[in-house]
Amino acid sequence: MFPPRISQPDCASAWLDASRVVHELPKHEGHHVVVDVADPVAASPAATAVLGEVDAFLGEHSANGFLVRTVANTIFPQATYERHGAPEFYEVYMKQVFPRLKRSSKDWGRYFERMIAFPGEGGAVNLLDDMVEKMKRNVAKDSTYRNIYELPIYNPVKDAKGSPRGGQCLSFMSFKLDRDHRLLLSAVYRNHYYTEKLLGNLIGLGRLMSFVASEAGVRVGSLSVLSTHAEVDTAGASRDELKALHARCASLLGADATIAA
Repeated sequence: MFPPRISQPDCASAWLDASRVVHELPKHEGHHVVVDVADPVAASPAATAVLGEVDAFLGEHSANGFLVRTVANTIFPQATYERHGAPEFYEVYMKQVFPRLKRSSKDWGRYFERMIAFPGEGGAVNLLDDMVEKMKRNVAKDSTYRNIYELPIYNPVKDAKGSPRGGQCLSFMSFKLDRDHRLLLSAVYRNHYYTEKLLGNLIGLGRLMSFVASEAGVRVGSLSVLSTHAEVDTAGASRDELKALHARCASLLGADATIAA
């Protein structure tokens, strides 16, 4: 049996479809699940309503205090970028935003910090800015270099020795430019909780793509996420409450509301 592959037009539809498909698997988990989103920055009224439903559900049940925007902001701090612009928002994030984040030995939620302050031989390196500047140069001269934009999150020196739980789940991102100058992104997750994290992850990755595309002068293309392990968690709720959430969201999106037990 081939691993599941979900293809949907936007983040909300992709989250719901992926959650439904994996929920039907034994123990509500799967491996090497691929989620494709054709337009990760689309925001229809129905998709916005789904975000509200998921936020309300997480706000009521999640002991971790996760909301969709909380998760999305760990990947890309949209409000900080809109307020300060690039490159100023990098410094603002490190000096004002990041110190306020809840820190723990689990190290969760440091994705953007790792993109812009990855440990290098001579100190912290802004890998995101380096990648954007390289892409801008190649786009400006219409270079054929379209497949050289990689962004690691996993730090083998640090993460391999850390706790087996609570570490970074997003491991690696590979950006591509197609022949029509559309930005494509593939993201690899070592572990993925679909109720608490997936929708926020997709939205955050879409916002990151929008930033990179805008800075490089290209268009946003599709997003593909590989969940090497995926689990439809309940976020502290019952299975019946989770299925009711799926049904409400399916109704908003005009999708089949049937969820396997």
